[in-house]
Amino acid sequence: AQQIVAGLVGGDQVAHRADAACARSERRHLPVGTALAEFLESAELGEVELFQFRNVVKEIKNPKSEISLEESKHLDPGAEIGDSLGIKLNTADFGRIATQTAKQVIIQKIKDAEKDAVFASFIDRKGEILNGIVQRIDRGDIIVNLGQTEAILPVREQVPKETYRRGDRIRALILDVLQESRGPQILLSRTHPNFLVNLFKTEVPEISEGIVDVMGAAREPGSRAKIAVSSNDSDIDPVGACVGMKGTRVQNVVQELRGEKIDIIPWHVDAARFVCNALAPAEISRVIIDEENRSMEVIVPDEYLSVAIGKRGQNVRLASKLSGWHLDVNSESSYSEAMRTGYDSLTQLSSVGISLADALYEKGFYSAEEVSKASVEELLQIRDITEDMAKQLVEDAKKYVVAQTQDEASPDQQTTDAPSEELD
Repeated sequence: AQQIVAGLVGGDQVAHRADAACARSERRHLPVGTALAEFLESAELGEVELFQFRNVVKEIKNPKSEISLEESKHLDPGAEIGDSLGIKLNTADFGRIATQTAKQVIIQKIKDAEKDAVFASFIDRKGEILNGIVQRIDRGDIIVNLGQTEAILPVREQVPKETYRRGDRIRALILDVLQESRGPQILLSRTHPNFLVNLFKTEVPEISEGIVDVMGAAREPGSRAKIAVSSNDSDIDPVGACVGMKGTRVQNVVQELRGEKIDIIPWHVDAARFVCNALAPAEISRVIIDEENRSMEVIVPDEYLSVAIGKRGQNVRLASKLSGWHLDVNSESSYSEAMRTGYDSLTQLSSVGISLADALYEKGFYSAEEVSKASVEELLQIRDITEDMAKQLVEDAKKYVVAQTQDEASPDQQTTDAPSEELD
């Protein structure tokens, strides 16, 4: 067993664990007070030697752990009082139980060494892509043979509609390495965005060389993905580098992902420009940014609304994940209608005239509802507004919002009450 795992865990580690195993098992079968301090093994002969250590003393008080100076001279002429003399034990004198115990403990220790070695070899490889062979499928989880150990690809980390059979080759990302009592558990993933990033690193030399940087990735596994790239060299187009000659590089990634569509987006330091790139091929009319809530309202021409949103909202959802901003996409017509309605609500406030409504509009207060949520200090930034006017303006806006809410609720109330009147 030592020779089998020597290459994996190292001969010194095997010897150390075997030393501890023999000491543990043989102490049970030696006289009380006997000290085992050394275990020597010969790789050439496949033999082991056990030594019992006894202290050299002038007068023996405990014969089990001490030896007289005169007797020690026969074993080692250079022995002196205070020395610890190792006396070789005849392993043939140990019984069958002691031998079996030592064997079992040594095998267990070597298995522990194997587990520690596997954990040490994979713990620093998290985030890498590796190749394996499907060993078996257990309750939907795919067990992958990596050669020296096994890994697991859980159901939640598998791409929908992908199927594998025993013996199939598979590539996956090392998601995590866990140290458990039954041994290290290596978790794999084919759905993580970093799997997509690492595939591009494999296919695009400019990424591995640091010329092109991957700034982010978002996926809906098996359907569509977006990846943002930028270049550290003005002469190199990051998108073109990832696409490759006649699309060969990106097609290799698509093939590995079983046909998942990939949008390669040029990254931009300006968040609004980046969002516009992420929503391509839709054209963007304007972007309204809310820094505080980290959200953007994106206005697109009516004919591009469905393109910007995508099938079942997929395009805007991926763009939101990629950019890290909450995105609300509206058409120009609905936006214009909302702005017109908001402006009309300002003019309906008793304390607001046309000129004041225009001033509020210029400062970003587009409706009475927004004015009702404003502070007096914010309204004082508007020209020709005093503190009393600002307070009155907020009060009028709140009354207007309450009245509008009641008006919207009253038709529902009338509809609900109508059957009761007929029954009476």
